[in-house]
Amino acid sequence: MVLAYHIIISAYGFWLPDDPRGSWSTWVRAWELFRYGGPATKVETHHSVARRPHDRQHRLAMKHRLKYPPVIFNGPQARSVVMGFARAATEGVDAVVACAVMPDHAHLVVARDSMGRKSEDIRAHLKRGASRQLREDGLHPFADHPPINGSLHTPFAAKGWQVFLDSQDDIARAIEYVENNPVKEGLRPQRWSFVRPYAP
Repeated sequence: MVLAYHIIISAYGFWLPDDPRGSWSTWVRAWELFRYGGPATKVETHHSVARRPHDRQHRLAMKHRLKYPPVIFNGPQARSVVMGFARAATEGVDAVVACAVMPDHAHLVVARDSMGRKSEDIRAHLKRGASRQLREDGLHPFADHPPINGSLHTPFAAKGWQVFLDSQDDIARAIEYVENNPVKEGLRPQRWSFVRPYAP
């Protein structure tokens, strides 16, 4: 039985659907990106492909074909994202037991929703909360770009990824991974007041 989810939320442009290392996407929506990088590089594995050998320069050049510049959250923006996650958590996410916001993606470990919501719905709720907070704080990365149908383009990738955690050991490993993620990237450890200790 699934006890919790490790949810990965990517910033816009972080991991492209035709990334040469592979992706979890099935198609490429942007014509310029498809023309330069080819079709989606769908993989079936649930293990990270981040360390696969690839042409790094080609991958970075692909990002110049995006409609908007890739989002890299600065310090105030990252704090705003966290506050958005915190607010979303008070609106119906049972328990966030780990959270780390990186410059171009975020990791959260969330206890299984007692209302039976799918992990995709929880992820979407967290993303909406973060986007709303960025707008309210005047820190939205696309604030200088013309709105589409009255709305700013989302600062997050259309989808995301989640790992289903079905044992206490899996949850402990995921929490450790999330807590160590900033440190591995040379950033300070992150401790957020809305994150609760995991209670089996």
